[in-house]
Order: sequence, then structure tokens, then C-alpha cells
Amino acid sequence: METEFTPWTSLGGGALIGLAAVLLMALHGRILGVTGILGGLMRFNDPPDWWLRAALVVGMAAGPLLYLLGTGQMPRVDLPVSLPAVVIGGLIVGVGVSYGGGCTSGHGICGNARFSRRSMVATVTFMATAFATVFVSRHLIGG
Repeated sequence: METEFTPWTSLGGGALIGLAAVLLMALHGRILGVTGILGGLMRFNDPPDWWLRAALVVGMAAGPLLYLLGTGQMPRVDLPVSLPAVVIGGLIVGVGVSYGGGCTSGHGICGNARFSRRSMVATVTFMATAFATVFVSRHLIGG
């Protein structure tokens, strides 16, 4: 299985995520943890907070539309695994987020920037798990 790494678009995407995290902290005093933001959309007890979360999710989902406006075509998304594998992977990530007290964006971007030891341990765990998963799926199982 070949991976198409695009350094400039990856750098641009990372810079935009970092900018969003800094602006959310500077303007609202909030940490950009995507899983927490999505989870908060299920609670309707704080309307201003709900609208902020909804605006963030809409902004994230609008990325492909901005790409369409800029290039005239939708971005190509290739899933190298089946839909059931994606669903199972999502459920596993959801369990990990619950036990880890946050997601990769909350720990990896915001927590590490604040020198949180807990976030550093969580990020090392995320990365080690990702490396092991790629190794097993590509070299032991096949692909």
C-alpha cells in the first residue's frame, strides 16, 4: 500500500489547526479538543456554549467546500480499508478518548503546548499505538 504524503498541504493543514487552537484559547479561553467539542453538542443546557461548538464543527466541515471553491473539484478521499473497519476503528478511538481523558487534538496540540505531563504521556501513547497499528497492518497482516 502506497501513501501519498503531501508536505505542503500537510504543513498548511497543521498551521490552520494550530491557528484555530490559539484563537479559541485567546478569544474564548477554551481548549481545542475536537472530541469534547462534538460531545458537547449533545448537551443543550448552555446555549452560548452550544453555538460556539456548533460553529467550530461547521467550520471544520466547511474545509472541503473551501477546497471546492479554490480548485473547482472536491478533495479526493481514499479509504484503504472497508467501511466496517472504519466504524470499528472509530469505536476503538472513542473508547480510547474516554479512558485517555481527551483526544489527539486536545492532548497533542493544546496539552503539549501547555507542557501538560498527562498530555505528553497521552500523545506518546497515541503515537506508539499508531506506529504499532501501521506495522501490524502493513507488515504482519499484509498490504
